This record gives sequence, C-alpha cells and structure tokens, in this order.
Amino acid sequence: MNALRSTRRRVALAAAAVAVVAVPSVAVAGDAHQDRTRAAAQAIKGGSARNVILLIGDGMGDSEITIARNYQVGANGRLAMDTLPLTGAYTTYAVQQDDPSKPEYVTDSAASGTGWATGNKTYNGAISVLPSGKSVPTILELAKKAGYRTGDVTTAELQDATPAVLGSHVVSRNCKGPQSMTDCAVNDKVNGGAGSIAEQLVQTRPDVLLGGGAQYFDQTVQAGAYAGKTVTDQAKAAGYQVVTDAAGLGAASASKPILGVFAKNNMDLEWVGPTPAKTGTTAAKCATNAARTATQPHLVEMATKALDVLDKQTKHSKKGFFLQIEGASIDKQDHAANPCGQIGETVAFDAAVKKALAYQKSHPDTLVVVTADHGHTSQIVETTTLGYTATLITADDAEMTISYATADITGSQQHTGTEVRIAAGGPQAANVLGVTNQTDLFYTMKRALAIR
Repeated sequence: MNALRSTRRRVALAAAAVAVVAVPSVAVAGDAHQDRTRAAAQAIKGGSARNVILLIGDGMGDSEITIARNYQVGANGRLAMDTLPLTGAYTTYAVQQDDPSKPEYVTDSAASGTGWATGNKTYNGAISVLPSGKSVPTILELAKKAGYRTGDVTTAELQDATPAVLGSHVVSRNCKGPQSMTDCAVNDKVNGGAGSIAEQLVQTRPDVLLGGGAQYFDQTVQAGAYAGKTVTDQAKAAGYQVVTDAAGLGAASASKPILGVFAKNNMDLEWVGPTPAKTGTTAAKCATNAARTATQPHLVEMATKALDVLDKQTKHSKKGFFLQIEGASIDKQDHAANPCGQIGETVAFDAAVKKALAYQKSHPDTLVVVTADHGHTSQIVETTTLGYTATLITADDAEMTISYATADITGSQQHTGTEVRIAAGGPQAANVLGVTNQTDLFYTMKRALAIR
C-alpha cells in the first residue's frame, strides 16, 4: 500500500511535465476535451508483474513517430503505441570512455541499450560492460536466473547492439562472431574470454531468439569445447531448434528453445519509396517492397510466436517471462535518408506493439513498455531545406515534406541527443512518468519482476 501511495504521489508531481493518454486507436474530434483524470488514476498499478514486454523502436524519436502517424493514420489518428496509458520521456546520453564523469550527449545503440539492460551508463560501442570493460549483469540474465523465461526478438542481426546487450558482454559492438574479434582481444575465447556476441547469446540461452545475422552464426568457433564447429552447431548442442524461415518458425515447438535466423544480415525492409533530393521530390505514396524475401517472417509474426511460446512455457509456472522486441531498421533507414523505409519499419513495429497490448489485455499482470534508444535525424518541414527532402502523400491526402540534413545523401545521417518518449501500461508503469534517465528503465523492469 505504501508503494502504491508513493507511486501516486510521483504521478501528481510529474503531471505538469508529462503526457498522460488513454485514447482509442484512432482519435476523433473532441477526444482532447474529455476528462482523463480517472483513466490516468486507474492506470497506476504498483506491485509486481508476471511478465515484462519491452518494445524498442530503434532511432524512433518523436519526429519519427509523428512522421509514421501522419502517413499511416493521419494527423488526428493514433498508432497503437499512442494508446499506452502513461507516457513520459527519458534522457539518452552516454559517457566518455576516458572520463566517465563527462557525458557523451549523443548516444549510439550499444551504450543506450546497455543503459536499460544493466542500469549503467557506458561509452558508445560498449555492449553491457562498464567504461572499465567490466561485465555487468543484464535484465534478461537476471530474469533467467530468477526463474523467468526469456526472449529476444529483432529485425536486425541478432548480434546488433540492441539485441546483443541482453545476453552478451564485449568491449566493442563490432565483435559479432568468433572470427570478427579484432576489437575485442580481451573477450576472445582464444584469450580465455567469453567469446563473441553470437557465442555469448547462445551461451546465455534465451528461450526465444529471433532475427537476422546468419553470417555470424555460421562463423567457426576458434577455441573451447566447440572449436572447429560453427556457432549454429553450438546452438544445436545447447538444445536449440534452429529455423530459417516463416514456415519453420510457425512449426517450431514450445518445448525447446528456438533460434530463428532469417537473413544473412539484417532482415528485409517492408516499404520502399522516393529518395530525397536537394530540390525535393514529387509528392508520392510509399509502396510494398517487392524485393522482400517471401519466406521471411514479419516482425509481428515473430512477436506473435515469441508471445505464444513464452506463454505456453510459463502457463503452469509461478514465474512468467521477459521479452524484448526491437524494430531495428527505423534507425537504419533514418541513417539512409529513406523515408518510406523508415515509415514502413515504424508501422511494422507498431503492429508488434498492438500484438503486445492485445496480450496484455488478457494478461493484465503484464508490464508493457514502448520506447526508443535514441533520437534521429528526420524532420517534418514546410518546404525544401539546405539538406535533402522528399514529399509523401499521407492518410489525410495531404503533402508531408521530410528533411534529412546531417549528412550527404551518400553518407549516414546522424543520431541526435534529444530525450525520447517512453510509454507504459501495467504494474510499475507509473515509473516512466516525468523526465527520467534511460538507466531508470532497468530498475523499473527489475522491480516489476521482483528481482532482488
């Protein structure tokens, strides 16, 4: 009861600085005039959660959300991620490796992921290690140790920063496979370390591990018990069912852990469209990516399978599960100044959010958190800028011009150092209110799962 009173007090203090929403999936005129006080109060729940579902839109700042919303459902519409009842913002800065007392204002996905995965700030490029290089336990590792089932799902390589932070510890995000350890001598199995990201993920053994990155699972282990074999061989020896397409994923059993690897590197994009230009583009619509590999599952299909498997595995257990789901290529297509690629990945990510919220509706003891790791470059502007712009026709049948101005069109657009949205519903969700730190999310999830 005291914890609940404390949580309510925190909500009152944060009210002036936070958006609290409880709206249907598509808003209509007049919704803003409703009194939401009671709905907000009912959304505040203390205590513990049976399950935690963390959904990360990589690079999905407020601008990226607004662009996708305008395009898909119109300016007055609402995406699934907009319907979570409690919303705040969190800061995303990293720290400098040579002087951790100083912030690095613009984070990468490795340092930011380490923040929510371990509760610690670190330098850009570090995967769940402190600036000293010391490994620190992750929320997935702690949940597994406490008896929870676990899952890690992404549209990127499974060895990419966001999925990697949950089950591996290396001094550089570049060390994805046993034959890619140039930057991580201290972690290399040849030198007595725990191995590459791919090796460590298999050793950590989440119950569900879905994404791309076959290139690194196919690399040969250089030392230890599995020397001379591939990381995939190591996964099979650890009891994993290894699947490589949507049909295999659908047929996979819940009785054994699943490693689904659906692409050599990152998974294919959902949408394509015009390339921004210095002079702008003719207003256009996005199109389905006809080149997308037909056998690859979509993110919502991976999320659905992960939820189904973890639910079955925990049905008769006192403990539930922890699951992270990442929409990875929002960021990657923002880097590439590809508005339709970026929007399509955001819409696909939102479908996974909708699936998680449907699960929560029938399992109200589930904490659902939707956030990003950092902000990005794309901006909605009035007209052409000093950068590169493209104009799209939105769901409102109106023109929306998007600008990318932090790099040449042939380069890579930059992250930004802005705070980003964090929204949640379920037990402990009120702890996202106000302006918090990215590392606070680790403690919110740990508290929700009653992990000491």
